[in-house]
Amino acid sequence: MAGHSKWANIKRQKAVVDAKKGKTFTQLSRAIIVAARNGIPDPAGNFQLRTAIEKAKAAGIPNENIERAIAKGAGTFNDNATLEEIRYEGYGPGGVAILIEALTDNRNRTAADLRAAFSKNGGNLGETGCVSWMFDQKGVCVVEGVLDEEQLLEASLEGGAESYEMTAEDTAEVLTEVTNLEILNQTLQDKGFQVTDVELRWIPSNNVEVTDAEQARSLLKLIDTLEGLDDVQNVTSNFDMSEQLLAVSVG
Repeated sequence: MAGHSKWANIKRQKAVVDAKKGKTFTQLSRAIIVAARNGIPDPAGNFQLRTAIEKAKAAGIPNENIERAIAKGAGTFNDNATLEEIRYEGYGPGGVAILIEALTDNRNRTAADLRAAFSKNGGNLGETGCVSWMFDQKGVCVVEGVLDEEQLLEASLEGGAESYEMTAEDTAEVLTEVTNLEILNQTLQDKGFQVTDVELRWIPSNNVEVTDAEQARSLLKLIDTLEGLDDVQNVTSNFDMSEQLLAVSVG
């Protein structure tokens, strides 16, 4: 699983260059709704919900919006909108694989919006399964302030991690099975490590190196367009490119 953070690094570099805020209030609120619906509506006993709430608070979403989203997920706030989770798959310029996770109350609208985004930016929306076989879903804990790599390794193994990777001098990403993510997160925190993000991530089995500037621009524009859709929760791809090309392509 070496190199599992390539896409995450691309997204972070891209965010620095184009100053994007990240997820919208709508996307974060929907994540809370689904988490509350899939488990108990109490963050103390629902790891997915607790994580979604933490991300919403970090983004500045008011507490009353968070409480309303929890109530919607629990079925105690009826707004007649039923959200469903759908995964879409497609190809970007150069045959790059793209996975899109969406939450929608109208799958026809979402599919039409995605199809338009792909066609306008040199890609195409594919059939279910066309690229997902290239990805594995894993749990990822982002740890900052790492001082002793050996201690991190010991704590990671104790928490059931599969691997870890230093992504900066003082930052690491620790990888585990989806079902073990809460245990790993708690173990790392108990050992004194600062876990700054916990997420499920689709990790490509191989990466496509993008070196052409025109292709890079089209690809990043497609990703931007997809991420800008309210129904889209997350976009993952298997491309890699240099920081220099990234800066030129979004500049």
